[in-house]
Amino acid sequence: MGELSKLPNIGKVLEKQLNEVGIYSIESLRKIGSKKAWIKIKNIDESACLNRLCALEGAIRNIRWHDLDESIKNDLKKFKKNYDKNNL
Repeated sequence: MGELSKLPNIGKVLEKQLNEVGIYSIESLRKIGSKKAWIKIKNIDESACLNRLCALEGAIRNIRWHDLDESIKNDLKKFKKNYDKNNL
């Protein structure tokens, strides 16, 4: 496992997916952001869900995704809902 797995919420599978979409470092994940990283993953894995999006945001903030503020979780839910609506 590499650098990304040192972040909270990032296990072997998610790190592998991040690598597959060209994200190899903590810095590059922070630069691209959780939403764009999630879209890239969604393009290679249709099962990418809200929990994965929250996991990415938590990793960027260096916290467990369960501990994200409700306002952040709500923003991510709205983002995913809009994405799903526009990409069916």
